[in-house]
Amino acid sequence: VQLQAFGGGLVQAGGSLRLSCTSSGITFKITPMNWYRQVQGKERELVATITSSGITNYADSVKGRFTISRDNARNTMYLQMNSLKLEDTAVYYCNGYYRTDLWGRGTLVTVSS
Repeated sequence: VQLQAFGGGLVQAGGSLRLSCTSSGITFKITPMNWYRQVQGKERELVATITSSGITNYADSVKGRFTISRDNARNTMYLQMNSLKLEDTAVYYCNGYYRTDLWGRGTLVTVSS
């Protein structure tokens, strides 16, 4: 059972990135999924959620800029991040609940001025 996030990198403020989270060993289509982020020294923050039926929800700080989506055929979740700000710099983690709480290894997003 594994979740793996990738797609992070260095981007200028105002730019875009798309993160992906692949899964294996779970029935992805029935698994609610989330994106979290964490800045060193701070608590992990919930960024966006998507239910198995595709209902989404966002933290106020990213509403209108980030879009969470899923492709059940590919067992993959995405986070499209537009209009990135310096304060979006963090390690981003994908998370899902399938019999237990599952976490992928984080991917670092760095937004520069």
